[in-house]
Amino acid sequence: MKKIIYPLLCAIVITLSAFAVVSAWKIKGDEASIKFSGGKIKGSFKGLKGDIEFDKEHPDKAKLSASIDASSVATGFFLKNSHAKDALGADKYPLIKFVSSSVAKNANAYIAKGNLTMRGVTRPATINFTFEDKGNQAVFKGHMKVIPKEFGMNRSGTPDQVDVDLIVPVTKS
Repeated sequence: MKKIIYPLLCAIVITLSAFAVVSAWKIKGDEASIKFSGGKIKGSFKGLKGDIEFDKEHPDKAKLSASIDASSVATGFFLKNSHAKDALGADKYPLIKFVSSSVAKNANAYIAKGNLTMRGVTRPATINFTFEDKGNQAVFKGHMKVIPKEFGMNRSGTPDQVDVDLIVPVTKS
């Protein structure tokens, strides 16, 4: 009898693991930190929104999508804010969006590959991130590099590369 039960239990566990449920997370938009820096420019964005389906044990099943209001850019100086909004085309293209196409584990972290859309231009992008699981709450901490010229930003003073750091607190929904 034991010879039948153990293989049957193993088969059930393997079958159920194929249908692993990926956790849905709600972004705490007011607590999220999106900071950027490049050349002589640094600042932040506010009001991150998005949908996150992620399970650290099954990152390949993850789906990440997020957007931010381009006009929320803040540099600490009103004139630079105006220049940044113009460079981002915030009036015509109010949202900056990222949608993942794949997520994979990389040592003690993860890599999300997908598409970043700014100024109506969509380009491949990669976010390297960690996931600090705290039960019903968690924090995603990530980093990405953006080449502004690839999105049609070529104003005088536009840096060649912008580093973006993300801290995204979430709760299980």
